[in-house]
Amino acid sequence: MALIINELCVNCDVCAPACPNGAISQGETIYEIAPQKCTECVGHFDEPQCIEVCPVECIELDPAHPESREQLLIKYTLLTGVAQCA
Repeated sequence: MALIINELCVNCDVCAPACPNGAISQGETIYEIAPQKCTECVGHFDEPQCIEVCPVECIELDPAHPESREQLLIKYTLLTGVAQCA
């Protein structure tokens, strides 16, 4: 699944620079994650970096965008051009 930032976001600006895919940007009121760019850091890191740095724990799985690890690896390859072993 892609990740989503919920209403607990305090706009602290630590998540956006931590995202290796550039999927996080400032929305109208809080930060937002572009699901087409979010790989949950699969291919880059063992854990989603935005979740690791978030001080208020406002980032969670987005049930509107379910994806398997394999699908996330394919998205990673398409975004980066780098193939990974599953």
